[in-house]
Amino acid sequence: METIRLTATPNSGGARLDSFVAESVDGLSRSAAANLIESGAVLVDDRTVRKNHRLQGGEDITVTLPEPAESAAVAQDIPLDVVYEDDLLLVVNKPRGMVVHPAPGHPDGTLVNALLSHCAGQLSGIGGVIRPGIVHRIDRDTSGLLVVAKTDESHQALSAQLKARTLSRVYEAVVRGSLREDEGSIDAPIGRSDKNRKKMAVTPTGREARTDYTVLGRYNGYTHAQCRLHTGRTHQIRVHMASLGHPVAGDALYGGRGDRSGLEGQCLHARRIKFVHPRGGWEIELECPRPEYFEAFLEKIARF
Repeated sequence: METIRLTATPNSGGARLDSFVAESVDGLSRSAAANLIESGAVLVDDRTVRKNHRLQGGEDITVTLPEPAESAAVAQDIPLDVVYEDDLLLVVNKPRGMVVHPAPGHPDGTLVNALLSHCAGQLSGIGGVIRPGIVHRIDRDTSGLLVVAKTDESHQALSAQLKARTLSRVYEAVVRGSLREDEGSIDAPIGRSDKNRKKMAVTPTGREARTDYTVLGRYNGYTHAQCRLHTGRTHQIRVHMASLGHPVAGDALYGGRGDRSGLEGQCLHARRIKFVHPRGGWEIELECPRPEYFEAFLEKIARF
């Protein structure tokens, strides 16, 4: 079980406990938060209270999350865009809007559910029954390439490449505003935000994170950029670009209320991936085109 410790800010005074917990814990709905509170899994200053308890600000709140259900991931016949496949691994082009693995609020319809059907259950077991075969993840509203391991051997080898930073991932993004330089590197640690547990943030106590970017095009109010990851922190490109004052277009979480793109989700696409085959030792480099939503937005802002 995972335990999350929160502190109610002065601005939280008057807020209901179930609302505060739902807003502070990633992937947790208000009804799920209410169920946790009623079951005694949420403590306010080391005591149980009701879900409608009003916070004053300054309270210490402990949330104990249960382990995900072992039976959560089931095979579902969902179409996949498979870019490469052999007996050890496959690379898929994940569409925007698809969650990678089952999680609270997303029990099925995920990439894992589709993979279990496509691979007839032949996936690495290292990630457990909730994340079989998943070596790395991309956000629900980010599209693009993701490598999946069919065996434990390939999973271990690919994970080692991720750790050694030899598994290369290159994204394309449209960000708001005009980036000052045509290319640059953002080297800033990323950790969980103290103000909103659903968000990550650049923080001195975070983990090392580095993103290189190159401008591909400039438009009125937007910049089209290529982003190369040197590390793989949660929401890394989205957080780093927002830290420069140039959030990814369509990013409701990090873009604030100033976004006028009309997009349903961030304009971010995992364009290229490169790694060494776990058994053969040869280099595999794959690329997938920008999806329709991305191209349509580029055309739209080019007309401004």
